[in-house]
Parts: sequence; structure tokens; C-alpha cells
Amino acid sequence: MSQRTEERLPDGSPTTGPGAPTRRLTRRERKRRDNAEERTRIKEPRSDRIFLFFVYLLLAVFLAIVALPLIYILASSFSSPEAVSAGRVTLWPVDFSLRGYEAVLGNSQVIQGYVNSLIYTVAGTVVSVVLTIAIAYPLSRRTFAGRNVFMSVILFTMLFTGGLVPTYLVVQSLGMLDTRWALIIPQAVGVWQVIIARTYFRTAIPDELEEAAQLDGCSDLRFLWSIVIPLAKPMIAVVALMYAILQWNSYFDALIYLKSPDLFPLQLVLRNILILNTYSGGGQDASVVMERQQLADLLKYSLIVVASVPVLVIYPFVARFFTKGIMIGAVKG
Repeated sequence: MSQRTEERLPDGSPTTGPGAPTRRLTRRERKRRDNAEERTRIKEPRSDRIFLFFVYLLLAVFLAIVALPLIYILASSFSSPEAVSAGRVTLWPVDFSLRGYEAVLGNSQVIQGYVNSLIYTVAGTVVSVVLTIAIAYPLSRRTFAGRNVFMSVILFTMLFTGGLVPTYLVVQSLGMLDTRWALIIPQAVGVWQVIIARTYFRTAIPDELEEAAQLDGCSDLRFLWSIVIPLAKPMIAVVALMYAILQWNSYFDALIYLKSPDLFPLQLVLRNILILNTYSGGGQDASVVMERQQLADLLKYSLIVVASVPVLVIYPFVARFFTKGIMIGAVKG
């Protein structure tokens, strides 16, 4: 059996082991070491490299499909009304202007809509997350009698609903019309979110942990508050993000249940602004009509950016939890 020759530096000292010097290697020595590692590295088959190339190409296409419209909207929002109406904007602002944002933010209804949307989003998300955990956790425990029956009833509501008119009559009978509760209570619990939470509790919270806590005298509520919820932070972040985005983008419920402009969320306010700034006929001067139409075209892009900022600001803070929570139930064992 041949003995392995120990690699040494030009001065005769070994490169590894107890006798190795602490000085930094020269560029030639590092290059020789890197070349040796490159020769011993296992090369990927050609078929794998081709497959990865097409995967990256497909991801680049999807990125372009998503990013280019967003860049176009952002560039149009900082352009002049004339440039936007003439279609001269591509991926860079033309005749830089803040007129669209001045028209949007200068409207007091937009500020009130922002405040209302924040109230609906924060309150609705808190209520929805609390109710989702309260429903999903008992359904995830094997000791809960009738959990399959309750889960079947919940899934039934996911496939079949009463419709718009019965829902409106229920909200009316509860006295929630033209109140903030009309945008929080009817859509408080989502079946899909309950399924996600139930799956996480069943896979990430073992029964042995609950039994050990009971032996130490821990009650069910204390176990849920002190052990389950801290361990379920990734799932809670994902569910909260889903509910928050749903509440922030919701306008149809407000259109049906609300009558007071002071209660309108941002999305409904922006919709009304677009309608009011769109020409609807009449004997107005042609230049005035054209200016209003150009401003309406610009407002479309400025309103999209204004309405999207809160979601873009919140997402980075929950992104690390979202990455963990999106794999809920994917890994077993």
C-alpha cells in the first residue's frame, strides 16, 4: 500500500496538521489548492446541467412576467398625464411628475380611507387569527371527540355557501349594516387557513409534549398559550399575512354593507375617485374633458402604488416566517 505524500509549502513546512504555519497562503499556493479541490470535485452530469439551465430560464421568464408590469406601473405613476395618456411610457418615467400622487394624497377621503383600512386590517387580522387558532387546535388533538364531524361541517362551508342575499340578510338581522363589524365578522374565519393551522398543530405539536405538560399540572389553556403558540409562530405569521392581505384588498363587502363615506376603506375610496375622474358625457369644454381624462389615466397607476405600499412594507418583516410556514406539512418524520 502506497503512503500518501504530505503536501508541503515551498519552505518545507506542512500545509495541514499540527505543524502547519499560521501565515496566509500566497496567491500561487491558493490557486494550486483550489485546482486540487476542483479536480476532486464531482462534476454534474450534462443532463442535470441542461435541466438546471431550463429551470433558471423558466424562472427568469416568470420573473419578467411579474416584474415588468410592476415596473411599468411605477414608471407611469411618476410620469406626466400627457405622457401616460399618449402611451409614451415604457419602463422609465417620461416627463417626471408627482401630479398623480398630489391628486391622490391631497384628497381627504384618501387619508380617511387609509385610516379605515388600517383599522379593518389590524382588527380583522387579530380576530381572524384568534378564531382560527381556537378552531384549529382542538380539531388537531386526537382526544377531541367528534373532531372529524366538525371538520366535515367546516369543509362543507368551503364548497357550498348560502349566497349573497342570505348573507346580507344575516348581516342585517345582526344589526351590523353600516358598521365596522360588517367588514370584520362575516369574513372572520377562512376554511383554508383553518386547514393550514390544523395541519401544523397536528404535525408540529406531538401528543407526548401535551402529555408531559399535563403531568406537570399544566392546563389546556396554559399549554396553548405558553407552549403551542410560541412554537407556531411561523404558521401564525403565514395565516396573519393571508388575512391581512385579504382585509386590505377587500372592497366588495364595503360596497354592499356600508353607506357612510366616513367608514369606507381605501379600496372603495380609490374606486370612487376613479369613477368621478372618468368622463361621463355632457357639454363641457373639450380641453377640460381631455385634461380630466388624462388625469384619470394617471390616477390609475398612482392609486395602485398607493394601495400597494403597506403590503410591500409589511411583507419583509414576515418573509422569514413565511418561508418556514409555507412548507407546513411538507416534511414528515
